[in-house]
Amino acid sequence: MNVTGIFVVDKPVGAPSQAAITQLRRTFDLKRVGHCGTLDPLASGVLPVMLGSATRVCDLLMDHEKTYTAGIRLGLTTDSQDVTGEVLSRYDGTLPSFEQFRAVAEQFLGEIEQVPPMYSALKKNGQKLVDLARKGVVIEREPRKVFIRSIRAYEEDGAFKLDVCCSRGTYIRTLCADIGEKLGCGACMESLRRTSVGQFDLSQAVTLEELRSMTAEQAAEKIIPVDKVFSDLPAFRLPAFYEKLYRNGERIAVKKIGMHALPGEKFRLYGEDGFYAIGEVRTLEEESRLCPMILFK
Repeated sequence: MNVTGIFVVDKPVGAPSQAAITQLRRTFDLKRVGHCGTLDPLASGVLPVMLGSATRVCDLLMDHEKTYTAGIRLGLTTDSQDVTGEVLSRYDGTLPSFEQFRAVAEQFLGEIEQVPPMYSALKKNGQKLVDLARKGVVIEREPRKVFIRSIRAYEEDGAFKLDVCCSRGTYIRTLCADIGEKLGCGACMESLRRTSVGQFDLSQAVTLEELRSMTAEQAAEKIIPVDKVFSDLPAFRLPAFYEKLYRNGERIAVKKIGMHALPGEKFRLYGEDGFYAIGEVRTLEEESRLCPMILFK
């Protein structure tokens, strides 16, 4: 079976992201499998997994905005900034009201700075911060700018929660901790569910339990074609002669193929067998040319 595309897994709490990779390799007897944006064992939700040549879009998907629903516990701080970590402090005073919590949470809307947590996959001198943290080593981290597109605070069954849409590199547990610090009582993340990555959401997701019960043919029906990732790009069909040149690395003058485009524009490219590449128009030798960017098949 020729398997290429995106398979969206709804990762359960308690399972590592690697569990989805392992199962999809087993289901399709496939070596080239990679996920986009790992989820901690505590977290659940949308985990897009790239199959076959679709692994080439992993970095592009990492740049997409993500949405989360997070539970936050006020009055408790931990070394991991979530409830699984070692307790650092407990607040003995009266906890803030929901209105106070909401008012402070909304102050984090827009561009903010975050100091990446020690319990993260970021590397320092070749070592993951989480590996250093587990040895009791804490090092200085530079703050990074991230963007919070939207944030909604609400109360559910007495618990405070957040719906967040944010940029790549945003740590929701750090957001929770920073909100707690600003409230003066401390806080940590109690739960986390990722509801979307770019255009992929829970409506397309298959649970790990469901996946384990599927045959390869049944699972293949859930694969999303690679070109769906690039649905915002215009489509262009190259004639067979120019498709062959393009596949061989030729940079094709746009005037020869009737393409009207400016330098920097990207296109989904189709041929006799459907979608096969992403191309970009660049200026070479004072002429606009369609240049190879990503070739999928």
